Amino acid sequence: MDRISDFILPAVIICIVGYGFIKKAPVFDLFLEGAKEGLCTSVQILPALVALMTAVGMIKASGALDSFTYALRPVAALLHLPQEVLPLALLRPISGSGALVIFQDILRQYGPDSLIGRIASVMQGSTETTFYTIAVYYGATKVQKTRHTLPAALTADLVGFLMSALAVRLLLP
Repeated sequence: MDRISDFILPAVIICIVGYGFIKKAPVFDLFLEGAKEGLCTSVQILPALVALMTAVGMIKASGALDSFTYALRPVAALLHLPQEVLPLALLRPISGSGALVIFQDILRQYGPDSLIGRIASVMQGSTETTFYTIAVYYGATKVQKTRHTLPAALTADLVGFLMSALAVRLLLP
């Protein structure tokens, strides 16, 4: 099975290039044009990414993440959300890599088969890096006003966090 998966990506690329030749499209020129657009897009979104990464670094280094976690413990207890996953829930909408570090720490400390490890695993897989996604996509398309995007996305993240804990408790006792 692993051998088949090694050929999927090259097969897709061959199919795309082959289709371009059949349609008599200038495949190489189109490839270069797409690469150029990709570089331009990267340059356009770079300031938003730098600001986001700086903010994540400041939140972690300043101890604000620990303070927010401590302040939210009563709310987490009320919602039956383990306090050990609160740092993950707080950082996941902001930074995927920062959340991954916290996720790995949770798995190392509590184990992947523990209740906390399972909730963290479902949380990691069922929520989005909201601020990163908005910064990248809106930065690339030059959208200035996010309107309802941020409140709707953060609401979806909150539901994802709560449902992660509920689903694990109901389905994986």
